Amino acid sequence: MNENENLKEQGFDEPENTDASNAAQNECQNEEPEALPAQEKDERDKQIEELQNELNETKDRYLRILAEYDNYRKRTAKEKTEAYSDAAAKVISEFLSVIDNFERALAVQTSDESFKNGMQMIFNQYCDILKKLGVEEIDALNKPFDPALHNAINQVEDENFEPNTVCQVFQKGYTLNGKVIRHAMVAVANP
Repeated sequence: MNENENLKEQGFDEPENTDASNAAQNECQNEEPEALPAQEKDERDKQIEELQNELNETKDRYLRILAEYDNYRKRTAKEKTEAYSDAAAKVISEFLSVIDNFERALAVQTSDESFKNGMQMIFNQYCDILKKLGVEEIDALNKPFDPALHNAINQVEDENFEPNTVCQVFQKGYTLNGKVIRHAMVAVANP
């Protein structure tokens, strides 16, 4: 149903010149609005500037929050890794005294060869487990003294060794994935 039929049903007469009225409507729609007065234009520009500033502040706040979250995520991941590493180092360092006792027991002479072989097999199992976990023995004997790896508990004057060289190891040192978990107790020659 078109507009004219709708008007007839409501009791209105049909418009006489629909083309002329349509043309008038089109002209009104195509006319540009009058230029805004300078004051209104200044207010509009001021509002646009305020909105732009607000948008920039919100964007800056968003970027800061995003950066804080990223830092938080990285920090917690690092703390989690360090906590695991520290716990593993503590447990392993407790087992190192067992390894020391096995070495001492294996150094003792015994007439029961099968007992000694059994002890050696258990000791080898412990050593294999430690290697799988990333534990390595610090090679100290005849190496230059390094306070980061060695704990000097004795000084010896001996012409057979270079100055500041480890000449005796009292207790082996160990690292876990490159981090020292127990320093080697050593004697240093010709300090």
